[in-house]
Amino acid sequence: MMILVCGLPGSGKSFFASRLAAKLNAEYINSDRVRKALLATGRYSFEDKLRIYQHMAERAVTLARQGRDVVLDATFYHHTMRELFTQAALQNQCPVRFIVIVASEALVKERLSRPRTDSEADLGVYQTMKAQFEKFTQPHLRLQSEADNIEQMLTAAVDYLTVTNGKP
Repeated sequence: MMILVCGLPGSGKSFFASRLAAKLNAEYINSDRVRKALLATGRYSFEDKLRIYQHMAERAVTLARQGRDVVLDATFYHHTMRELFTQAALQNQCPVRFIVIVASEALVKERLSRPRTDSEADLGVYQTMKAQFEKFTQPHLRLQSEADNIEQMLTAAVDYLTVTNGKP
């Protein structure tokens, strides 16, 4: 199964996605880490972003073919990026699930004011991405990230994945 964890910078998606992957014993692929590995830091044109997502999709397909579940962590702000994974999953007979992480703007501002290991995003990037973030048309689970609710979020996600797939 491919599990796409989506959301704006500072929403808590990476914190959540890494813990979900650990809980599910799944592989974890993070767009910021892929960007660094491809020596593409600081490059954020649509084409540059799509290249990162294509690399992530190729890696996810390889892992899915090996029978591994994969948690993918990125904004997935544009339908093209979501469709890339939907089509890859369909072609490989692999279920795909979407989890959208949201947080209050006050919490996002607080999170983005602190140094973060992998992400280059700041408040300006958040505001730009917020304006560009396309509404989800795919079925998805929406989780509200707060300062101390990671366990509740993980429980809700596992329940959702169990109901929609028959197993976490």
